[in-house]
This record gives sequence, structure tokens and C-alpha cells, in this order.
Amino acid sequence: MSEHKQHSTAPEDRLSMGQKFSYGLGSIVNNLLGGAIGFMSIVLNVGLGINPALVGTLQAIPRFTDALTDPIMGYISDKTRSRFGRRRPYIFIGAICVGTVFALMWQLPSGHSEMFYFWFFLAGSILFYLFYTVFATPWVALGYELTSDYHERTRLMAVMNFMGQFAWISLPWFYAIMENDRLFSDSVEGARTLAIIIGVFVAVVGIMPAIFLRERFASRDDKKEKKSNLLKGLKTNVLDFFKGLVITLKQREFLKLCAGTFFLFNGIMLVGAFSSYITIFYVSGGDTDMGAKYIGLFGTINTASTLAAIVMVTWLSSKLGKRRTFMIATFVTLLGSLLKWFCYDPMAPWKVLLPAPLMAVGMGGLFTLMGSMIADVCDMDELQTGERREGMFGSIYWWMVKLGMALAFGMSGYLLNATGFDVDMGGAQTSHTFLLMRIFDVLIPATAAGLSIWAVASFKITEERSYEIRKELNARHKNAKVTAATASS
Repeated sequence: MSEHKQHSTAPEDRLSMGQKFSYGLGSIVNNLLGGAIGFMSIVLNVGLGINPALVGTLQAIPRFTDALTDPIMGYISDKTRSRFGRRRPYIFIGAICVGTVFALMWQLPSGHSEMFYFWFFLAGSILFYLFYTVFATPWVALGYELTSDYHERTRLMAVMNFMGQFAWISLPWFYAIMENDRLFSDSVEGARTLAIIIGVFVAVVGIMPAIFLRERFASRDDKKEKKSNLLKGLKTNVLDFFKGLVITLKQREFLKLCAGTFFLFNGIMLVGAFSSYITIFYVSGGDTDMGAKYIGLFGTINTASTLAAIVMVTWLSSKLGKRRTFMIATFVTLLGSLLKWFCYDPMAPWKVLLPAPLMAVGMGGLFTLMGSMIADVCDMDELQTGERREGMFGSIYWWMVKLGMALAFGMSGYLLNATGFDVDMGGAQTSHTFLLMRIFDVLIPATAAGLSIWAVASFKITEERSYEIRKELNARHKNAKVTAATASS
């Protein structure tokens, strides 16, 4: 079937700008939480002297636990029946709790051993990711079900992703803020203060989607079904959970999207810290202030380019389809990864900024198109199973991402150690160390982008097929209402 046949969005499937904006506020919080803990973790090494391998372990272990709790939270959200809906109560409670925990976990007391800081931060991180799941999993699922239209889903995800980029404008500057001698005595004190500001912001802004949005499928939940779910025993719920998990993991089109995201996102995450270390210690010769400036500029340019990429990707997907658009955007990022090899130049530090726009295109397309494509998969799943399981799909998708992130962060510290890097040597690392750092930073994300293109190349839900599925589901819902009305009379 052709991906070029275009359909108009029905008025009842359109979302107001206010609805899109309210959902997008959750993206700012989601990106801020996910990015802040990564960008601020450099303080654990540079400020407290914790070994990079231990820092990697600190970031990996909580993500393994987080990856396990995501599917459980997705199941709980799908099965919840309340007057406030399946998603909104958890979004509200989760935002307040995760903001509070984030503020507290960075209040690291001074004068303790490396292992004290390890266990202190590990305990806080596990709690942080637990409440992060309570907020994020239902919020993701809510986005999948706000509209049933192929193009409106992409527009919703575009607004969500566009707004979420504003978090990334500030994130690259966190290290520079924490290192600012005029504001703080050291980076550790800077982290304490910054964490409180972030925590308050998350608690206030994170509850907005729960307050201002309504759920499309909440009205289908009747009192009889609610009572049945409450009476289910533990064994029945556990069996039901694993049954849903197996069904989800058998959905081939969904797995293609998971694989595409896994390769692209986590390939970049695996060496995410490398570019910062290379910029500070190789390009800037160990000058942390100069390195922090270029890291911040790279992030700002990358974010501005991502905003432009989101607009471009949204338009292009209406012309070429989501699959083809994703492949093109990811290929541009592959080129950007290769370009970095020529731009790490101590004689011309400004060159580190050149790959930023190209790197942005793939990431701009990733979370704009993937969320929209998973929503299409949810419709196909309902056609096949008769159930709406956005929570399960969203949680499994992010489970895949977070499992990859756990492996990436867990390996990154050891990978950095394998290059021979020693933070105490500053800019005096050996030429062999800098060579290995640059090879890893360039080839790993470029290879991952190629694998991502391969994974998504055979995705089968085109625009035409999406509208066919929607038509069949509408007919099924109409017949179900007629049957229910006849039975009641």
C-alpha cells in the first residue's frame, strides 16, 4: 500500500492547542528529570572524586530496577478504574513525589568516603526512578490515546517533543552553573541548590497534564468492570500481567520500533559522556571553564536545531510517511556522528559545534515519530486482542530504552577506563587515550544509527493501513453499542 495517499483529520479527532500544550508540559518535566541526573552526575566524579566505573554503576543499577517496574506500572495504569481515570491520578502523585526525592538525593553531606557517597546516592536513585515511573508511564500512555488520527498523533508528538526540548536548552549548562565560582563554593554545593530548584519545578509543572487533560477511554469503563477488577486476586492479576506482557512482546511491528529506538538512543548514550571529556580535556586542554562553555554551546545549538528538525520531520512525515521520514532523519544523524572525527581539533575548538545540527535531526525525529507510530500499533493491537493497552505498550517501549540505558551507563565508565583516562591527569592524557576516546565517540553512535535504520525499514503500518484499522475499530465499537443497547432493553 502506498504511503503517499493522504487523509484529512476529522474535526472530532483534532486536539486544541491548549490540550497539546498541557501534554507538552509533561515532556518538559520528563526530559528535565531524565537529563538532569545524567548531566549532574559529572559532579560525582569531578567534585567528589568517585571512580568513573562506580559512577557508571550508580547510573546503571537504578535503571535496571526502573526497567522492571515500568511494565508493572503500565499494567496497573491500564487496569485502574477511578472517577479520575486510568492515568491522571498517577501523573499527579508521581510528579510531586519524584520532584521531592530529586531535591533530597543531591543533598550530599561533605567529608565522607567514596563508598558512603555511592550508597547514599544509590538509595536516592532507586527511590527517584520508582516515582519517576509512577509519573512517566501513565503520562506516556495518555499521549497515545488522546487522538485516534494518524496525522494528529504526529502533530501531538511534535508539540510534545518541541516543548520538551526547552529542558535540553538548560541541561547542557548545568555543569557550568554548578562550577560557577561566583555562585557556589564548589560544584557539590551547586548541585545541592540546583536540585532543589529542579525538584520544585517538577512538582508544580508535572501535575498540569493531570489537571487539564481528560482521557478518551475512561468513559468506556463501567461500574461492573470496575468491581470485577477490584475483586481480582493477586494470582489472577499476576497471570493477567504476564499474559499481557507476552502478547505485547509478540507484536512484531512494535518490536521493530523498540529496536530502532534502542540502537539509536542508547548508542548515543553509551558514549554520551565521552564528548564532554574530549571537549574539556582534549580540545580545551584541561581548561574546565572553556570546556564547559563549549559543552553548553553545543547543547544549545543542538537543541535549537532539534526544534527546527521537529517542524521539518512533522511536515515531511505527512508527505512521505512516518517510516521513511524516520530513516532519513536517522541517516542525517549518522553523518553527524562521522563528522565529529574531523571536528575535535585543539587548534580550532569552535569546530566541536559543527556536528550539533546534524546530530539533532535524528533525535528530533525519534521521539516525534516513535510515539505516533506506537499509537498506531495500539490500534492494531486492539483490533487483534479487543483491549486498549497503551500503558503496557508505553511501559515496554521505555523498558527497552531504559534497559539499554542501564547497559550503556554501566558500560560507559568501564569503557572510559579502558581508554586509560585518568581525571587527575587533566589535559595531559596520553595520545593513545585521546585516540581511543575519539574512536569510541564517533564509531559507536554511527554504527548504532545504521542498525536503527535497518530495524525500522520493514515497519508495515502505513497511513493507508492506519485508517483501515481505524475504520474497522469504529465499526466494532458501533456494533458493541448496538448490542449493549439491545441487551439492556
